[in-house]
Amino acid sequence: MNERLEALVRATREAVARRKAEVPLAALEREVAGREAAGRPFAEALSRPGTSLIAEHKRRSPSAGEIRPGSSCPEIVAAYERGGAAALSVLTEEAHFGGSLDDLRAARATTELPILRKDFTVDPYMLYEARAAGADAVLLVVGSMPDRDLAELLAGARALDLDAIVEVHRPEELEVALAVEADVIGINNRDLVDFSVDVARTFALLPDVPAGKVVVSESGIVAREQIEELEGVGVDAILVGETVMRAEDPEGAVRALVGREDTAPPNGRDGAL
Repeated sequence: MNERLEALVRATREAVARRKAEVPLAALEREVAGREAAGRPFAEALSRPGTSLIAEHKRRSPSAGEIRPGSSCPEIVAAYERGGAAALSVLTEEAHFGGSLDDLRAARATTELPILRKDFTVDPYMLYEARAAGADAVLLVVGSMPDRDLAELLAGARALDLDAIVEVHRPEELEVALAVEADVIGINNRDLVDFSVDVARTFALLPDVPAGKVVVSESGIVAREQIEELEGVGVDAILVGETVMRAEDPEGAVRALVGREDTAPPNGRDGAL
């Protein structure tokens, strides 16, 4: 694990330790037990005809800093839904991305769209947090943990009726994702070593993904033309954050990306974890 990613994961583990002291796992287990099964609608939403858009609520990032000061999560996700997003991603990492579980809860109270909890999921406790807060899916970054932990967290997510995007950036990480039988493969076009972005990463790794997997391309996607190119090679979904989050009109930006109608192109730049 490189130093930058290690720092992100370390901050996540420290935050989880604090939350465990405040809310015991047993309390989350009781809350989850009282919830109706969600039916894992996230992957289903991504596998529909065409390329589905996962629109992300992200307050800041290590590479871009503050993104939309004073933004209201309910207002943003409602705009995404009106624009035609198939699913949502909500950043909950605190130290580097300014997110919180409160943002996830607010999004869940606002929309019925499937929601991904975007965080460095490195502890089973976080799966229960995600389920209790109303998430339908979690993110598992291959490079952030040992292979055994990845397999255990993926199994734990499925047991809680959560889908999981298993994120890769390099060929060897894709091999790991396939070895644990991930259903949804996220290809992050952002290098977590230097934060550079290259959408060609998706095109390079896609031929090695077996048929039957749901593929999500993440980062660097700012225009409808890129989405059409990705759809042409078999990508099922794209995840877009800064482009729509920075746009003066987030709803219009989503509409432009999904091709629902002619609107002004989204402004801003995109990125992922």
